[in-house]
Amino acid sequence: MAVLAADRVGFAYRRSAPVLTEVSVEVVPGRGVALVGESGAGKTTLLRLLLGLTRSTEGRILFDGSELNLGDRARMRAFRRGVQTVFQDPYSSLDPRQRVGRIVAEPLRSLGLLTGGGTARRTEAEARVAEALDAVGLPPDAARRYPHEFSGGQRQRVAIARAVVGHPRVLLADEPVSALDVSTRVRIVDLLAELRETRGLTVVMVSHDLAVVATLCARTAVLEKGRVVEQGDTGAVLGSPRHPYTRRLIDSVPRLPR
Repeated sequence: MAVLAADRVGFAYRRSAPVLTEVSVEVVPGRGVALVGESGAGKTTLLRLLLGLTRSTEGRILFDGSELNLGDRARMRAFRRGVQTVFQDPYSSLDPRQRVGRIVAEPLRSLGLLTGGGTARRTEAEARVAEALDAVGLPPDAARRYPHEFSGGQRQRVAIARAVVGHPRVLLADEPVSALDVSTRVRIVDLLAELRETRGLTVVMVSHDLAVVATLCARTAVLEKGRVVEQGDTGAVLGSPRHPYTRRLIDSVPRLPR
């Protein structure tokens, strides 16, 4: 069964043309999904719907087979425990006034994932933060430092640590490597692939980088002007595209001259 799904979802801003129309996408555990398309195709809007940050104007978002009700606090807390996100820009997604340890621990506090109180609670939080930092390749003393003391790639590792500290089932990532240089992109993609294997994470990614898509996601959905025009196994979609728009996307990828 799909852990997360969009069922014939539509979205439009008031008095504007639809941004999404009749979009259906399923996220099955262990089979990551890439959302690809040109700018303005509706990828980020769909991700926001899947995150429960925006309410669809048509259709339903399903979590574990039940409709996601943004007004149901208990249901949304369970959803937040199971679904976390990493945003595009590691420079703006971290609070510069807080130490990394407090940033990474934030989901533990807000989602009620810590037990006990007082000293025991602090000790548990520190241990789980250290575990998350280790999982993303950062040393324990990173917890005592501030975001500005890190490079862009390291900041994105901090953002990923914050997302995985509560052991979610699904990680939604909005262009998580596009703001990084090429060599750093490779290392972050390798990290996400490692977390997928070691933690059983299912990755849903918005990306225009088809190489990243092929590495991380078993399935791909191609959006054009707010509609899914093609979806299926990534190898088939990218290797033998059926829709002319998908073929144009693939043909537009820069290639080194021979």
